[in-house]
Parts: sequence; C-alpha cells; structure tokens
Amino acid sequence: MDVATELDAEIAAALAATAVSRVDYAAIEYAALPTLREQMSQRWFTPIELPGGVTTREAVAPGVGDGPDVPVKLYEAGTSASRPAILWIHGGGYMFGTGLGNDPRLAQWAGALGCVVMSVDYRLAPEHPYPAALDDCSAALAWAVANADELRIDPARIAVAGASAGGGLAAALALLERDRGQHALAYQLLIYPMLDDRMTTASSALDTVVWTPAANTIGWRAYLGQDPGATDLAPYAAAARVVDLSGLPPAWIGVGTLDLFRDEDIDYARRLLAAGLSTELHVYAGAPHGFESICPDTAIARRCDAEIDAALTRALT
Repeated sequence: MDVATELDAEIAAALAATAVSRVDYAAIEYAALPTLREQMSQRWFTPIELPGGVTTREAVAPGVGDGPDVPVKLYEAGTSASRPAILWIHGGGYMFGTGLGNDPRLAQWAGALGCVVMSVDYRLAPEHPYPAALDDCSAALAWAVANADELRIDPARIAVAGASAGGGLAAALALLERDRGQHALAYQLLIYPMLDDRMTTASSALDTVVWTPAANTIGWRAYLGQDPGATDLAPYAAAARVVDLSGLPPAWIGVGTLDLFRDEDIDYARRLLAAGLSTELHVYAGAPHGFESICPDTAIARRCDAEIDAALTRALT
C-alpha cells in the first residue's frame, strides 16, 4: 500500500504543515525522552477556552499498594447529584503525554454530557514499566468509585476511554476490573488502541506516518521492560493477548486504514462481537494514527468526533 497516495487529501495537506509526520522515532534514545517531553509540553498546556458551565480542578488518588499517589485532572459540568463520569487515559506510546494538560475534547465531553471527566496522569515508561501505568489507572478508578458521593457521580455510569496507548490501557483496565469483580464499568471507548505487542499483522508493518513500526517497537519495549513479542508476557500488559473477552462492557473502537494498529483493532472488535458484546467498529478510510487529534478541522476528523460523541451519549445518558 502506498500511504502517500491513500492519505485523505485534507489530512495530507494538514500533515504537510506540521512536523508530526516527520519525527524520526528510530533515532529516539531513552535518555533524550525528558527533553522531548518538555518540547511537547507546550502543545499540551496551551490555554483553551472552556465551554460554558465547565470547570476544571486537580485532585489526587491514593496509589496502588506502595505506588505513589496519582494526579487526576477533573473537567466538571452538570447540576445532577449523580452525574455520569468518564475516566480518560491519554496516549503517547506509553512514553509521552500528560493527564494534566488542557484538553478541549474532554472539556467538550463534560459540557455536552453534563458529566465529570477524570484525566489520569499515569507514570510513563521506560522509567516506570508495566504495571505502573495500569496500576495508576486502576487507582484513579478506585478513588472515583470510593468518592462517588463527593464527586457527585453515578458509579454505575462510569466509562473508561483512551486513545492509542491510552486505549490499550483502557482495554486492559476493563479486563482487570472484570477479573477482580470490584467495579463494573459501563462502557469502553477505544480510539485506535495500542493492543498487541506481537506486531504480526499486515498493518503493523505499514510504512506509514505519525506512528511508525520503529516507534511502536520502541514504545512497547519501554512499557514492557523487555523486547515485545515474548511468550511469557505478564497478564494485562497487552489486551490483545487475553483469550477470554466475555463479560466486558460494551465497546466503541475506531481506527484509520493507514494506522498500523488497524488490523489488531479490527480483530479485537471482531473478538468482542464473538464474545457476545455490544461493539461498534468504525474504520476511517485514508486516516493515519492520531488523525482526529492532529488534523481536527478535516471532514473525516469531525465525523469521527461526532461518532464518538454520539456513542458516549448513548452509553451514559
């Protein structure tokens, strides 16, 4: 597949105006990650205008076991004493990103749904390999449930949502909560989730833009603390490795045709359906990884956002 000719025309033009598609991930060294994160932080902390009625604040969830406390940023709206809630897990290949930045999508969700969106600032790899990030997400969920009255949320209407590595963590958290039986999530929203470290599908080798096979290998190696594809992988480290997908919450999965996660995401949706779960799968022609975030003003990005908003509305209201 020739990615250059298959790219959606609007996305191709938008990418050409940015440096995102030209990052040389193969040259990334772990020692340089703090500097790269600092360079990226300008985008994450760009001020945004909050929709009317939406407020933000930061809180702290007690860590799991001996783990550190977990910072959480809240986007809040609505007057109900029992609001729905979304636990948001940011992307970044397990190595980048923050849950404490200014995210217009989360603010929009809070305002449109009259809900609380809780954005988790989980620990990053390789400094903190698996299970640190998943432990932090689990801690944030446990804190939200334990403090439902104070937060004015309905613990029966909590969705977990994430993009890219955050989507992989969201899927893993849904599996973990199912097996522990501690809390039943209402929904899982997985935006081009990073699910399978084995990288054996056709799309995992795509010579594509934004997130490349080289980047994927580096990200998985950082998160797992070992080369990806090992036979003795720890439980919940890669959601696609879990055999039994029954008993999970309903799901929405979206991915572009030029995303190297395409095939693993489609397969995960197929397996959820085979397990008897209500599952929506949306595949966006000509879209690479991160398209609706990097190129939000394109028609295909607006369509993706509208379909995500509609899914959350159905699930939570």
